[in-house]
Amino acid sequence: MKRTSAFLTSAVLLLFPLSVPALSVKDAGDFGAGGCVSRRGGIVRVRDFGVRPGTGEDVTAGFNEAVRKCRETGAGVLRLEKGRYDFWPENAARREIFVSNTSSETECPSKVKTIGLLIEGLRDLTIEGNGAELIFHGRQTMVAVIRSSGIRLKNLHIDCEIPGASEMLVEKVGAGEVFLRFNGSSRYEITPEGKLELTGEGWKTEFPHCIEFDAQSGHMTYSRNWDIVQNSRAEEVEEGLVRVRTDRTASFKQGNVLTVRDRIRDQVGILNLESENLEFEDMGVHSLHAIGVVSQFCRNLSFKNVKFEPAEGSGRILASSADFLHFSGCAGKILVQGCRFSGAQDDCINVHGTYLVLDGILAEKQVKLRFAHHQTYGMQAFWPGDTVSFVRRNSLQTTALALVDSVRRLSDREVLLSLDRAVPSGVREGEFVIENLSWTPEVEIAGNYFTRTSTRGTLITTPRKAVIRDNVYEKMGMSAIFVSADADNWFESGAVKDLTIDGNRFIDCAYNSGAVILIEPTNTVDDAPVHGTVRIISNSFESEGRERLVHKSVENLVLEE
Repeated sequence: MKRTSAFLTSAVLLLFPLSVPALSVKDAGDFGAGGCVSRRGGIVRVRDFGVRPGTGEDVTAGFNEAVRKCRETGAGVLRLEKGRYDFWPENAARREIFVSNTSSETECPSKVKTIGLLIEGLRDLTIEGNGAELIFHGRQTMVAVIRSSGIRLKNLHIDCEIPGASEMLVEKVGAGEVFLRFNGSSRYEITPEGKLELTGEGWKTEFPHCIEFDAQSGHMTYSRNWDIVQNSRAEEVEEGLVRVRTDRTASFKQGNVLTVRDRIRDQVGILNLESENLEFEDMGVHSLHAIGVVSQFCRNLSFKNVKFEPAEGSGRILASSADFLHFSGCAGKILVQGCRFSGAQDDCINVHGTYLVLDGILAEKQVKLRFAHHQTYGMQAFWPGDTVSFVRRNSLQTTALALVDSVRRLSDREVLLSLDRAVPSGVREGEFVIENLSWTPEVEIAGNYFTRTSTRGTLITTPRKAVIRDNVYEKMGMSAIFVSADADNWFESGAVKDLTIDGNRFIDCAYNSGAVILIEPTNTVDDAPVHGTVRIISNSFESEGRERLVHKSVENLVLEE
């Protein structure tokens, strides 16, 4: 599967000052997925591999055997019957994979992912769910699409038997006591010392993070109430109902819901890695472990009519412990259309690349780069033929471009790039970051509904055309739309050059902080604009008392009511 770039000379000239030498981008090489099998037609049925819905038995081995059969025969369809299928980690595949925005060396030393449903090295395969429910047990990466092309998942529901985030209703607040009613999908234990602990199938929450849902306002905010619970004595009144004895009852509000997840991102809900032409359609994604759907160095992805929200009747608030859709270093086009996003402990959509810090100039055409953010490292971020830019950290200005001749991994944190030309004069280690321009996507986010998060609705940083239109953002705790470019904190690149925000409705957003629309790159030197053209057209703002727009470093800001 060849990875070509459409970042032609004319586009480079449009994106960057004329003083920057234009480059024509070479073929970007291949994914190393030479085992992809072209479709020759045919249908594979999971029932032919001993997989039956509704048995409660572990279907992992049979399911993955059916996928392997599709790979061997080039079948175009993997067909399921309607019903429930249970996946347990004991028979899951295991792969060591470094994933963007997940965990540091100390937070989670092992990068081995336990993968329930593995789609690897396949081409042109539709997984037809017919309304099937895939239920995952324990801590695992539920689905992974790795070095594959033309994969389509449709008519499926994905959920966890016991989601990694626990939920409990504040049922009653009395004198010196609080009563917590656990959601039926959450589990707990009380130690002999009376400490309340959150548990699941083979796991316990070690590093809790609590977001509280206010049932009256619909707001979600960071809460210290779980700290109070953990430092108080608990006792079980009846199954699912716990009394917490504390003199700090004032901060508890009857009817609110505490949602608590582990800060450690050991797995991924769904992982798309170094793949292309992926489609997710007519699905319900009801629980995502650790960090939602991560698409990393993929080309052309579409999500249509996917409901990222708790299952109907579950009584749950959360569907993801972190972002719902996270795109890191993707290319081609990202389309998110007609989806629902409800209940995440972080952002609903985040689209970005990764700035690597220039850590050394080893030769005239050779640079050493370093992954700087503690949770993003180890992944392959460059391929021969990619176009890279030299970006000054304090101003976020691009000063030069180059092509990658070769890539060598020095360590999990360090990468050696050999370039087609000399490193420009004036470039200094530590003062510059490098962005991979070949892996930047066009984006369309249209006709979606966003609600119930304490953070942001959509984060977007890409130099290619991006359109956010006809969406409803309701009760985003921070900015509904956030445009950054960050070479100091998260190191999420880069500048937008053509962004349109058109016909959206913003309801009760930014109640925790920020403006409804926030454009805030991290540049400390403002001698030239970071972002190009941003059009904000025909939007409806229903967030009384909050700033609609805060912006800086935009070259061409177009505002139309």
